[in-house]
Amino acid sequence: MGRAFEFRKARKMKRWSAMSKAFTRIGKDIVMAVKEGGPDPDSNSRLRAVIQNAKSVNMPKDNIERAIKRASDKNQGDYKEVVFEGYAPHGIAVLVETATDNNTRTVANVRSYFNKCDGSLGTSGSVVFMFDHTCNFKIKGEALDLEELELELIDFGVEEIFEDTDEDADGNEINSVIIYAPFESFGKIQSYLEENNIEILSSGFERIPQVTKPLSAEQAADVDKLLEKLEEDDDVQNVYHTMEETTD
Repeated sequence: MGRAFEFRKARKMKRWSAMSKAFTRIGKDIVMAVKEGGPDPDSNSRLRAVIQNAKSVNMPKDNIERAIKRASDKNQGDYKEVVFEGYAPHGIAVLVETATDNNTRTVANVRSYFNKCDGSLGTSGSVVFMFDHTCNFKIKGEALDLEELELELIDFGVEEIFEDTDEDADGNEINSVIIYAPFESFGKIQSYLEENNIEILSSGFERIPQVTKPLSAEQAADVDKLLEKLEEDDDVQNVYHTMEETTD
């Protein structure tokens, strides 16, 4: 398996424990999608994708509808996507994706986390080149021939396709297929899957480190202090880093 598979496996071990954090993130995604393309998911592909993601984390339908309604209100402010780059202790590169309605607050908070944890906030472009910007789709896996699907999607730039398993609320195993491709391939792959009636369970974007660095348990704990502070901030959507993660 490739880097995307290993990255996904490691991230799966460290999912948010608080579902409210996922809801907060998706609520912001809904606002940005509606402000960009309107409240109708039939004509707004970005909003369709966000709604799929909301369902995948069991966000209630009423919550989704209320979020779309709020986002449609002219008085609802928009969120700006801002990426921060820096270094954690022990030379670990960190990339932080935020969605903020107050950039001054977000910059101050992110800088304080780096400073308090013996890291350093860098300038734009200082670490982003160390990560591959990818898109991904989780689709229903039943009755799919992976080799045939991969051949169909190779022209869209798909780099990895592999099977995945999750558990539902009752502990039943759910089989799915994960697709990884370059960031810019998202729209073409989304259109292909929809046109061929392949159910998309969730989708999104991730930044996969090109090279990771192994640390001792003590060093990893130093880095984790910074990562935890960043991930707890309401303005932060995603945090990526180059520390090697175990999947045991």
